[in-house]
Amino acid sequence: MTHQIAADDGQAPRGPDGGFWPIQDYAALGDGRSVALVAPDGSTDWWCVPNLDSPAMFDRILHNEGGFFQLRPVGRFTVTRRYREDSNVLESVVETADGTARLTESLNSSLAGRLPWTEFARRVEGISGTVSFRLRARLGTQCGTVSPWLQPNPNGCIFHVGTVLGLLRHTDNVRILEQTDEHIEAEVTVGADERALIAILAGDDEPLGVPPIQEIDDRLDTSDHAWRDWARGIDYDGKHREAVRRSALLLKLLLYSPSGAIAAAATTSLPERIGGNKNWDYRYAWIRDSAFVVNAFLRIGSVPEAKAAFTWLMRRLDDYGPQVLYSLSGDTVPDQQELPGVEGYRGSLPVVIGNQATKQHQHGIYGDIFETAALFVGVGNVLDQKSAKLLAALADQCADRWRQKDAGIWELTELQHYTMSKISCWQALARACELAERGHIPADCLPRWSRERDRIGAWIEENCWSEKRQAYVFHPGTEKLDASLALAIRFGFDGRDRLSSTLDAIRAELGHGPFLYRYSGMEKEEGAFLACSFWMAEALALLGRDAEADELFCELLRRLPPNTGIMAEMVDPDTGNHLGNTPQGLSHLGLIHAACSMAGDKARPLTGEREDGR
Repeated sequence: MTHQIAADDGQAPRGPDGGFWPIQDYAALGDGRSVALVAPDGSTDWWCVPNLDSPAMFDRILHNEGGFFQLRPVGRFTVTRRYREDSNVLESVVETADGTARLTESLNSSLAGRLPWTEFARRVEGISGTVSFRLRARLGTQCGTVSPWLQPNPNGCIFHVGTVLGLLRHTDNVRILEQTDEHIEAEVTVGADERALIAILAGDDEPLGVPPIQEIDDRLDTSDHAWRDWARGIDYDGKHREAVRRSALLLKLLLYSPSGAIAAAATTSLPERIGGNKNWDYRYAWIRDSAFVVNAFLRIGSVPEAKAAFTWLMRRLDDYGPQVLYSLSGDTVPDQQELPGVEGYRGSLPVVIGNQATKQHQHGIYGDIFETAALFVGVGNVLDQKSAKLLAALADQCADRWRQKDAGIWELTELQHYTMSKISCWQALARACELAERGHIPADCLPRWSRERDRIGAWIEENCWSEKRQAYVFHPGTEKLDASLALAIRFGFDGRDRLSSTLDAIRAELGHGPFLYRYSGMEKEEGAFLACSFWMAEALALLGRDAEADELFCELLRRLPPNTGIMAEMVDPDTGNHLGNTPQGLSHLGLIHAACSMAGDKARPLTGEREDGR
């Protein structure tokens, strides 16, 4: 992706939309613990240290006066950015009137895994002529809650942001121009074959290791090799190979390696409509998202990641029961609270931490849990006795609770008998029966689960089908439609003809080109939900409507704005601009599921043995 960027005015970095860069223009860097977002002008505008859900050290993406860490050429320049092949190391070629240089950026790791500190490395290499870069770092205030300060030290430029201790490291050819408690400024010039390195090392309330600068530089390439080694295990050779591999790499960024949890996204409060108030904190692990990502990892052969996430999920269920979401460390999530004094992305308020869904119940968690367990054993893995007993108890709970109203997959404040929630309960008991029949979980209540599964199916047919719409509706008593019902086909719900007709009705009412809104009326409140389009493409493929699936999938990718491959939660169908938090796990795993189904992998069966028969 290429950008032409005007000379700056010596002030804070400015994006094209009132100082803000479009959400899709950010590239993401990660180390298995935190994620940084970097704009085309070299400004790191979001980085929570040391963890994905820590307070933000750089937070300019949410307000122009926030913190940032920028390395950009002096004067006007053109930048072409891409990830290295099969890697999450970012490479940018910059061209100025005086020369060309390469900027390589990474949140570093080692071959043995993540480091005991966070290490953001930025390498500058001269290609031709000379290129001068200006470094500007404005330390953030964690959205107005702390005051940063510098501490002189013979071992480097030390800074403090709340409890975060950081250190700016650089090669000798980087010249520091100014240092204050809130601001650091420096410059460096490289000619052909010359190089420089700038890095930030940081930790939270802990001593900070300070490696030699050459070791940090070398770790850029070590990190690249580690990403490539991981990507070699991605098992997909279909038509959309590059898109699948990039989505898998971005999902890997959201896997919090200390616990195995999978964050829904890396940010908070990016709006679902510019100027709207649907702004949420997605830096937590939802059962739904975690289950879908586990399933996606299993489909592309990434068993270690799937196992880590599934183990995390089972332990959380044992500790707290089937909640909607958990923190990345495995605790309950605090209720939502607003942060005052922050302008929000392009004026979109509120800016929040925590999440109001922490108090909800969603029947969908049962289906998600059991589908994950079924796929996990279906590729040859095994359940331990504790997990097997826990799953049996959850099946009993689902058999009792399915008749109750819930908040639904979209986490609504109005409790209803949502059709998709009932289908998820049907799915849970269907998978529970299969697991019990094959000896993976205790079968004491198998007859009851089977009867309740059939009762749920009959209840859906009697109460949730609209002859007028020729579709399953959002919930009984309404004619509204819900795009998530496309998932019912992957879940194996009965009724091919009715499901196919439902897809047609959804596309007719909720579609805007290749994009889909979540449910009836949402076109007035938010953007189109990217995952819904991928769910639709997958559903069409599973029903044998292959040409339609391929057309929808390809048109969807064509209509997205060109960038480094990252997808947010939503998109403005008229402009293609991304909306909502980013990178969004549901969007990327939706792409993987759709591409796998379109390539003929219709999700692996529950056989209880390896596919090779061993």
